[in-house]
Amino acid sequence: MTESGRARALVEALRDVVGRAAAHVASADRDQAVAYDVASMSAAVAAAKALLNPDAGHGADPDAGHGADYGGNSGADYGADLALLYAADVAADLAGRLTGREFLWGVDGTALDGVAAHIAAGRDPAFLERVAERVLATREAGPRHLSAELQLVRAAFREFAADRVAPVADRIHRDDEDIPADIIDGLAGMGCFGLSIPAEYGGGAEGDELAAMVVVTEELSRASLGAAGSLITRPEIIATAIARGGTEEQKRRWLPMIASGERLCAVAVTEPDFGSDVARITTSATRDGDVWVLNGVKTWCTFAGRAHYLLVLARTDPAGHRGLSLFVVDKPSFTGHEWRLTQEGGGSVEGRAIRTLGYRGMHSFEVRFDGWRVPADDLIGGDGGLGRGFYLQMQAFANARLQTAARAVGVMQSALEPAVDYARQRSVFGRPLADYQLTRAKIARMAGMIAACRAFTFAAARAVTAGDGQLEAAQVKQLACRAAEWVTREAQQLHGGYGYAEEYSISRLFVDARVLSIFEGADEVLALRVIARRLMKP
Repeated sequence: MTESGRARALVEALRDVVGRAAAHVASADRDQAVAYDVASMSAAVAAAKALLNPDAGHGADPDAGHGADYGGNSGADYGADLALLYAADVAADLAGRLTGREFLWGVDGTALDGVAAHIAAGRDPAFLERVAERVLATREAGPRHLSAELQLVRAAFREFAADRVAPVADRIHRDDEDIPADIIDGLAGMGCFGLSIPAEYGGGAEGDELAAMVVVTEELSRASLGAAGSLITRPEIIATAIARGGTEEQKRRWLPMIASGERLCAVAVTEPDFGSDVARITTSATRDGDVWVLNGVKTWCTFAGRAHYLLVLARTDPAGHRGLSLFVVDKPSFTGHEWRLTQEGGGSVEGRAIRTLGYRGMHSFEVRFDGWRVPADDLIGGDGGLGRGFYLQMQAFANARLQTAARAVGVMQSALEPAVDYARQRSVFGRPLADYQLTRAKIARMAGMIAACRAFTFAAARAVTAGDGQLEAAQVKQLACRAAEWVTREAQQLHGGYGYAEEYSISRLFVDARVLSIFEGADEVLALRVIARRLMKP
């Protein structure tokens, strides 16, 4: 049987096990340990399925876009090898989670016996070495499967990232500096902030904008997560909320300014006592004539200093999640780590940057509102937007989660490349590090993980574009962000002691990756409250 055939058989068996488990687990709230595992495995299996059809929907040549010789083998063969490798790893992971808990999963312990030979083939060290040969030769996790148009987009942003971002990325991280204005201005000039905004409002959305957003985000994150890769996320969130819930006047007032980059954006949702539990936030907005008065504290407001628009979720009614509304708070842009504004009559808003291990450059702020007055016209949707804030925010988060997955893929790709270079150049006990079987097994598995997450990110983008995609966006975000931690850790390990030195970029990638499974929906919350609940619906 071919590698592709083995991978398909594995994926079908894995889907069957996860499907039966999802139907068996009664409650994601009560059976959290099992529900978490089922949800996590559902994401991994969905990625394995996507890797079998990575070019679906893009009209791409399976051998196109890699820009390298794959050792005499076609990109299709390479992709089949990666699909088998990854599916076998997923099967091994599932078997480990299942052992001793079969009755809780509602699955027989022999569920994977029929594909045991395929698992063995995908985990054979000789097979992993064969895959590693191609990774070592190309520094790539398989062919890209991009259309000609998306290849041009990728090339343009890769060049920008190499010229403008990469040279300053380590310095920004080490010194916790602001992002240089030329990076922001350059991305604005390339239309980066209007990728998902309709053309009638000054953006560049043309039907496949999410695929372009995925490509752009990966390339920028490959250069730096904190200095470039995350710049699109906040305008993506705020523009989605305005496009779906704003009045026509608001769309014409705000969206062109966001699309052009003339107004930068930040999001103020999370609170010190309520992280992912958005429905319980307490920051209040009280009507006073033709203004709303904001009081409360928001935290982890990334880019809130440089931003001109803050998207603020506030409580306008005590009725749980139905009492939340969204406001666009207009403010001047500030550099640095602290800022404060006052109004006539005593209102104030101030921000203080929170020092973090990584993800530096944009700065994440705690923002305090004290009697801050906002025009009634700045409530998204006007009076018709009262009580719609929670729903608009959750819809906007689907795009943000998708983009976060793309950020994770960019970080992983950035870690793979120096790991390959170092393994080929470093001599250990008289042999190149790349000659050792264990090194090759690590590199092959890293490539399989990256390829699967990349393919699933595009598949999720198609699902969101088709009209829903909430499940897929949550799955790929959860999977890719955890994967980024593992890939950057393995890449750092291959560097030995140098991987712990700040002079090597891999140390920055490792600490940057750690934040990904925390923000835009924490790993556990996505698994239990989004993925598991959707899987368990009758």
